[in-house]
Amino acid sequence: QVRLVESGGGLVQTGGSLRLSCAASGRTFSDYAMGWFRQAPGKEREFVASINWSGYRTYFADSVKGRFTISRDNAGNTVYLEMSSLKPEDTAVYRCAVHRYYRSNYGHDQETSYDTWGQGTQVTVSS
Repeated sequence: QVRLVESGGGLVQTGGSLRLSCAASGRTFSDYAMGWFRQAPGKEREFVASINWSGYRTYFADSVKGRFTISRDNAGNTVYLEMSSLKPEDTAVYRCAVHRYYRSNYGHDQETSYDTWGQGTQVTVSS
């Protein structure tokens, strides 16, 4: 069983930056795609970004493209979400997740493709 722990959230002003980390333990981390999702109060959870098992393919929601980057350190069992030019609408709880299938990127932007989730970290962007 894999366990995920996010960190790095906080309060930042509009235009600021944050780096979120997601540390994994358990399942062989390097064989699975990872995703970041977020949920704002009163809204549905939405896809933010994902990275394939090797780290060579990354995907982003249109709303964050050009502002966020995703990377992974397979030796350190950690995936990162670098966020810059933050906007108030980026305010949400951010959660990382592990893809349910070995070396697959199927449905990378769908919640149902992931079977293990972290507890989340709050990101608040003030205007």
